[in-house]
Amino acid sequence: MRKQYYKNTFTFLLSLLLFFSSCDDYMNFDNNMEGNFDALWTIIDENYCFFDYKDIDWDEIYVKYRARVRPEMNSDALFKLMGEMLSELKDGHVNLIAAHDMSRYWNWSQDFPANFNTSIVTKYLGDDYMIAGGIRYKILEDNVGYMYYGSFSNDVGHGNLSQIINRMAICDGIIIDIRDNGGGSLTNVDRISSRFFNEKTLVGYIVHKTGKGHNDFSKLYPKYAESYNGLRYQKPVVVLTNRGCYSAANDFTNVMKHAPNCTIMGDKTGGGSGLPFSSELPNGWSVRFSASPIYNVEKEHTEFGIEPDIYVSLLDSDVEKELDTLIEEARSLIKASK
Repeated sequence: MRKQYYKNTFTFLLSLLLFFSSCDDYMNFDNNMEGNFDALWTIIDENYCFFDYKDIDWDEIYVKYRARVRPEMNSDALFKLMGEMLSELKDGHVNLIAAHDMSRYWNWSQDFPANFNTSIVTKYLGDDYMIAGGIRYKILEDNVGYMYYGSFSNDVGHGNLSQIINRMAICDGIIIDIRDNGGGSLTNVDRISSRFFNEKTLVGYIVHKTGKGHNDFSKLYPKYAESYNGLRYQKPVVVLTNRGCYSAANDFTNVMKHAPNCTIMGDKTGGGSGLPFSSELPNGWSVRFSASPIYNVEKEHTEFGIEPDIYVSLLDSDVEKELDTLIEEARSLIKASK
C-alpha cells in the first residue's frame, strides 16, 4: 500500500510539472501595458482552478478591466489595476508580485471576528514556556498541555516533536493553538499530524489541471495522513482555529479532523485549499495562483474553510478578565474526558 501511495504521489507531481512547464508561452506577449495585462489574464484563465466553484465569469472580468488599460499609464497604475482584477477571484493564494509591491486579498479573514488576542495568549504562556522548532509550549497549572504554532513556515523536526510529546506525556490532554496561522509548508503539516495517527488514514483528495479549459482536471488522487513510526500521542487533543487559519493551517485542520481523540474548536478556518504555483509576465512581474484544489474525504472543496466540531467565540467578558474563552473551553473539554 505504501508503494502504491508513493507511486500515486510521483505520478501526480510529474503530471503537474509537465503541465506547468508550458508557462513560458506567456512570455510571447508584448512587453507593454496591454501585453502584460493580457498575459496576466490568460495565465489565470488557463491555469486557475476555482472558476466554476466560485461562479466567476472571467471573460466578463476581462471586459471590465481591459477597458481601463491605457498605453500612457505608468507601471504603478497598471499594477494597481491588475491587483484589483485578481481580487475578483477572492483568493488569498493569488498575488501579483513586483519589486515594489505585492497585491493581496485579505477579506478571507478581515470580514470576520478575530477570536484571538495575542496579549492574552502571551499571559497563558508566561515567561517559562519552551520553544521547539516553531512551537511555543508549556504545561498549564491544571495539567493540560498547551502548544502555540503561529506559522507552518517555521520548521518543526521530529526531534522537536518527540521532545514535546515526551514532556507532555503526563498531561491529561493537549491544546494545539493554530489561530492566526497563515500557512506555510505542507511538510510541517504532515510531520506534526503524524504524531496523532496510529495508522495511515485517508484525509482527502487532490487534483491538478490537465489542460487550458476551466474544467480540465486530473482524476482524484487520495491524500493520506501517515502514522509516525515512533512516539505518538494517545490522549485527547483539541485544535483551536479561527478565520486567520489559512492555506497549510486549513489543510492541517482538515487532516486533524480524522485523528482519533481530536476535536476542532473555535471558528471556521479561512480556507485556501488550492496549492499555489507561479508564472512570469513579460515585464518580469510574477503571479502566484491556485492550481490544484484539495478536497475533503466527502470530495467537497475546502477552499472556503473547515468547520470546527465545536463553535466557540472569544467573549468580551472573558477578555476583560484576561481569559481566552477558547482555551478555557478546550481545558474544560479535556478535563471532562478523564
